[in-house]
Amino acid sequence: VQLQASGGGLVQAGGSLRLSCVGSSSNYAMGWFRQAPGKEREFVAVITWSGYSTYYADFVKGRFTISRDNAKNTMYLQMNSLKPEDTAVYYCAADSSSSALKENRADYWGQGTLVTVSS
Repeated sequence: VQLQASGGGLVQAGGSLRLSCVGSSSNYAMGWFRQAPGKEREFVAVITWSGYSTYYADFVKGRFTISRDNAKNTMYLQMNSLKPEDTAVYYCAADSSSSALKENRADYWGQGTLVTVSS
C-alpha cells in the first residue's frame, strides 16, 4: 500500500487545516500520527476501513475529525482550533488492524506533511 499525505502548512493559532492521505487501496484501517521536533512519534486518530468507527488521542478530541472516502481511497484529518503545540510533521498510515494503529504501529506509512501553528 502506498500512501501520500498532503495539506500541511503554516496557520495561526485558532485556525484550521485539512490534511489528506491518498492510498493505493482502501481495504485497511487508517490513521494519523505526528512527530514534533525532538519528540517521539505519537498517535493522533484512527478510522476503521468502513469508516464507521473512529478513535482519537485525548489531546485532539473535540478539535480534530478523521474521515475517509473509500471511493477516492482518501482519508482526511480536519484540524480546528489549532494550537502551537500541534506543530509537527503529520504522517498517515494503514494497517489491517485498527488496534495496531492505536498502539502506534502500522504496516504501511506515508511521507509526512508539516503543520506549523504560530502563536
